[in-house]
Amino acid sequence: MGIAHNKHYLEWFELGRTEFCRSKGVPYPEIEERGYYLVVVEAFCRYKKPLRYDEVALVRVALAEMTPRKFVFLYEIVGREDRVLRASGHTVHLVVDGRSEKSALPADLFGRLRDAFPGADCG
Repeated sequence: MGIAHNKHYLEWFELGRTEFCRSKGVPYPEIEERGYYLVVVEAFCRYKKPLRYDEVALVRVALAEMTPRKFVFLYEIVGREDRVLRASGHTVHLVVDGRSEKSALPADLFGRLRDAFPGADCG
């Protein structure tokens, strides 16, 4: 068919989210080193227009909401050349500890995240 498979969009969301956090000075591996994980509990993607094989796209990411226990990221995938919206979506993440039990980020780590993402709703 010559178009990107729908499963790739969620992978691109993850890549975009990882780079977004790294660019804000809070790389995800640092959160894991502290013994915490942001697990995906909800993922949504609305497909608007397909990406073609070998077409370059941009992933736009925003952090819409964050609390010490929950994060909501928003995404847009657009064609690099035409800037046409191809897909949009969101993911919801809950914080768990090393035993996979619901948890909250320590105050110092949450404070760094809050400072790195001043536009997010911090509940």
